[in-house]
Parts: sequence; C-alpha cells; structure tokens
Amino acid sequence: MTVTDQNLLKNLSKKYPNVKSAAEEIVNLSAIINLPKGTEYFLSDLHGEHEAFIHMLKSASGVIKGKIDEIFGYDLRGPQRNEIASLVYNAKAEIARRKISEPDFEKWERESIVRLILILRSVTNKYTQSKVRKRLPKSYAYIIDELLNANDSDNMGNYYNQIINTLVELDIAEEFIIEVTDAISNLATDRLHIIGDIFDRGSHPDKIMDYLMDFHDVDFQWGNHDIVWMGAATGNWVCITNVLRMNINYNNFDMLEIGYGINLRPLATMAAKVYADDPCEYFIPKVIEENKYDPVDINLAAKMNKAISICQFKIEGQRIKAHPEYNMDHRLLLDKIDYEKGTVKLPMGEYPLRDTNFPTIDPNDPYKLSEDEEIMLNAIEAGFTQSEKLQAHIKYIFTHGALYSVTNGNLLYHGCLPLDENGDFEEVTINNRTAKGKELLDYLDDQVRKAYFNPETSDETGRPGDIMWYLWLGAKSPLFGKDQMTTFERCFIADKATHKEHTVPYYRLINDRKICEKILKEFGLEGRNSVILNGHVPVKIKDGESPVKGGGKLFIIDGGMSKAYQKTTGIAGYTFIFNSRYMALAEHKPYQPMKEDGTQEFVPPIITIVKNLDKRMLVGDTDLGKELVRERNELKDLVKAYRNGELKEHNR
Repeated sequence: MTVTDQNLLKNLSKKYPNVKSAAEEIVNLSAIINLPKGTEYFLSDLHGEHEAFIHMLKSASGVIKGKIDEIFGYDLRGPQRNEIASLVYNAKAEIARRKISEPDFEKWERESIVRLILILRSVTNKYTQSKVRKRLPKSYAYIIDELLNANDSDNMGNYYNQIINTLVELDIAEEFIIEVTDAISNLATDRLHIIGDIFDRGSHPDKIMDYLMDFHDVDFQWGNHDIVWMGAATGNWVCITNVLRMNINYNNFDMLEIGYGINLRPLATMAAKVYADDPCEYFIPKVIEENKYDPVDINLAAKMNKAISICQFKIEGQRIKAHPEYNMDHRLLLDKIDYEKGTVKLPMGEYPLRDTNFPTIDPNDPYKLSEDEEIMLNAIEAGFTQSEKLQAHIKYIFTHGALYSVTNGNLLYHGCLPLDENGDFEEVTINNRTAKGKELLDYLDDQVRKAYFNPETSDETGRPGDIMWYLWLGAKSPLFGKDQMTTFERCFIADKATHKEHTVPYYRLINDRKICEKILKEFGLEGRNSVILNGHVPVKIKDGESPVKGGGKLFIIDGGMSKAYQKTTGIAGYTFIFNSRYMALAEHKPYQPMKEDGTQEFVPPIITIVKNLDKRMLVGDTDLGKELVRERNELKDLVKAYRNGELKEHNR
C-alpha cells in the first residue's frame, strides 16, 4: 500500500471506523448503483416567463399527466383525471375553487389525498427510501412516508385511513395536499438543466431564480441574456445600459424596481428633463404584461427608453475603441450621423433617420456622456451593485453554472461553437489570447468568473465586465452567433433591410451529422447515445422547422417560451427529457392563465421519443454513478485493510 493510499484509507476510517460500518455503506452504494437512472429535464430560453416555467416543472412537462392516466385510466373519466392534474399543477388555486364547488369538501380532501399518494408512489418507485425522505417536506415527511409505505393488509388499511381522517379533522388537510403536490413535482424531476437565458423580455426572471434556488438539483449553462446581467452585476455601464434598455422596452418595471430594488428615479428624472418635448414615439415600450406594483406612465417610459438607449450607444462606442481586438469598429455609428441632414452612413448606404432629436450628443464628440448622463449612471450602477437579491441570484448562477457542461454523456451549451465555412473550429482572439473549440470556451469561462469575483487577476483591459458585453453581442461570441446586433438601426432607421442580423456558419453546418460528431469529439464524447443540447435560436415550427439537427445528434430546444416569440414559432417552448429508457422532446402549447371562475386550461404537451436507449440506463452508468463506484471501491479497500490488520478498527 502506497503512502497516498494509506492516508486516503486513514481519512476514510474516521467516517467508517470498522468493518461493519464500511460494509453497510458498500451495500447501500451497490444498491444505489443498480437503480434506474433518474429523469433529467432540460429547458432553455425561459426569458422571465415565470408562470409558464413553473407550470412546466410542476407538470414535469406532461409526464405527471401520463402517470395520472396510467394510474386512474380504468377508474376515472378524462375530465376527472384532468382535475387531478390541475390539483398537482396549482394546488392552492384548485383547493380554492373546490371549496366553493364541492358539496362535501372534506370528502374531496380525503379522496384527493389518497389519489395524490398513489401518484407520489409512482414517481418515487426508482429511488431509495432514504433519497425520497430527504426530498419530502420537513413538516409532513413522517406522515407522507407512512402513507407511501403502508401495505394493503386490514390492519395497515385502518392505520392509513386514520391518518387521513385525522388530517381532515385537524383542519390541516389543505396544507398537507399542497405539500404532497410539491413533493410529486419535486421527485418527478431528478435533475434540472437550464440551457441559458433566464432573463429579459418576460416580466419576472427574479421569481424564476427564487424558485430555482429552492430546487434540489439544478445547473445552468449561461446564455447571452444571462451573461449581460452578470456583467451588469459587476457595475459595468455598457452591460447595465443594455439590460435597462431591454427591460424598459418590455415594460418590466415591477421586476427592476420591486423585484431587484433598483431605483430608476435618476433615469426618470433625467429623461423627463432632457426629452421633455420629445414624444419618443419609436421608443414606446411593448406592453405584454401590466405592472402591478410600479406602473410607469407610458410616455415617461418612452423617454426613459430613449435616454438609456442613447447612453448605451455612447458607452458601446467607448468600449469598442478601448478594445480593438473585438473587431467592432463597424458598430461605431454615432460618428456616422450627419446631424444637419438627419441621415446616417452604413456600409450598405446612407439612410434617413426617423428620429433626429439628439439633445445630449455633441456632434464633435458623439461618444462623450453629458454631465446629466454621468450622474444618472453613477446612481444606477449603485442600484445594481448594491441589490442584495440580484447579487444573490448572480452568484448562484456562477456557482451552479458554466459556459458549457458535459453531463451523463451529453454536451450542453446555449449558443454555438465558432466554426468557419468549412466546419473547422475558428480561432478567436480575446484579451490577446487566441483559442478555438473547447479551449476557447474554457478560457472565456475563466475570464468571466475573474471579471466578477477577482477582476485584478483577469487578462481583461478596461472596465471589469467588458468581456460579458462582448459575449452578449460579439460576432465571434459563442453565446451570440450573429454577425452584429442592429439595435441602433431598429431604433432609428425605418428600412427593415438594415435591421437584419446574419447567423454564423454554425447554424447551417449543424444539419450535418459529421459536424455534430466533430463537436462532440472535441469535448471527449464519442458515445453512440451522446447528443448536443442547444438553445438560443427559436425553432419556427409553424414554418416547418425541426428542432432535430445532425441526424439526431443535436437538439435545439428553444421553442419560444417567451410570449414575444410565440407568433413566430407557433409553440411555447420545448423540454428535452432523458430518463433511464429513452430521450424525448416535449413540445408545449402557450400557457393559459387562470380564468375568473378559478379554472385553468392545461393543454398537455406533445411528447415524442427521439431515441430509445439500447438498454436501461442505471445510476452506475451516470457521472454520479462513476463517483459512487469509486467510493465503493475505496470502501472495499478499507474493509480489506481492517481484515489484514493494516488499520485498527474502532467500535464507536
């Protein structure tokens, strides 16, 4: 035995001091390793749609409804099964409705508890009892565990019924029902992967993050909309102005001011002063949802939108000049404006501006911020850096996330891999470092972390967080995947030909199976069942597009959860499901809010199996399983060392 092995076993013996304790854990690990793999769920591009997202989790993307139909298909009609599903998806709302509609509400409570326990048994049948107990709500864990494990004998039947009757008599059945429905959803999803873009467009990414921080097992692959928020959390002005422009444009004042506590009064005051007589008609926000707590007059919101947009274009110009390696000089447009003629010169020609009121721009130094703009941005920066909730959310995204992930034989990333026209990995130079493929993503991941946690150690020049801004919109960014972001053109030029953003070769090349296999190989994945899971680009189902690329080696799972995209895509998002037997795509219809009568229509997703596994996948076949096998082997060595007298046993 080497010194290293001996030290390892000595440390292990502190936890397992004798053969009996070590052997008990070996038995436990051996049993776990041979259980079926838990179900993984993959979602992307949530874009602040908290109600739709939480519904997807509560319903396990349609899997819960399938189990309800399987369990009760012979005993209950379709409408009754739908009512059980509604209870699982939104217990509080369904209980409130039933209190009014049920002639015998206590009978309904008893029946509901029995049915919910049957569903819970179904979703827990491939877990150890120990794992189930850990995920049960603490307040009712003992009672739920007893109900789950009661058998059908007469004695246990009486015991079972007495537990339920007592819950009703003590008037805690409602709370118990809510806890059981939460446990069903919690245990139906063994692991959750968010493949980017929690933020922007939709009204409440803050509520999504609150929910995810309470979830038992979640990881993130950062998206371009996440990365710009991560940059804003460093206090970086170019990221802050982008974040504010997008969210003011979507009327998300409740989230900004109430959710994250960012005081927008300095911006409102400056905008009202500078653009007092300007209608700002091309900056009127899209009102998809009304603000409940912080309604802002639409005319003032338009002025705020224009004010922060001008600040964005100025600061972007400053950052472009500070980073010539970003190769973004073609996006320097404020100095291409003829302020007397009201036109702007683009590479494709000269275009009239539909808005020519620029009171804060000095034509001789167009990228210089005015004194009012400087004062406002200093105040707004403090709002981002001092927001406790925002900083907690961003730190969680860092600690549970990465630019990409390799998990259980699959490759997960949000945007793309920079490829040239021939399908070779393209070299990208950032901070004087040139890299491509996996090496590029590893380097960028490292630089993003340093920019937030330890900027003095990064390779970045200029203000910390500039790297996040580049990843948000850079032509060679693996999170963006387009030649340019035409925000200025969409704001100021009527001709839509100038608004076009052309995608990089990656999105054409991934239709080729060999290219997808090449990408997988770059990350050490050559297994027959390995696939790439990709978000970012909405799949236009209504136009005949398919989320399946490269002969089934890559899946784009952005189907348009954001309401802003649903007219374009025709659906409302995908979930990729990976359980012990198959991989599947769930195609979701738009989420329907609750009606005035308390009812809610839940259209089940269309679930399509895209790959059947050759054999049932066990825990031992997963990344976690490999760790458990290693632990088991170490424990076997420990038992051997005890029996050979190399280590002394203790009886504690």
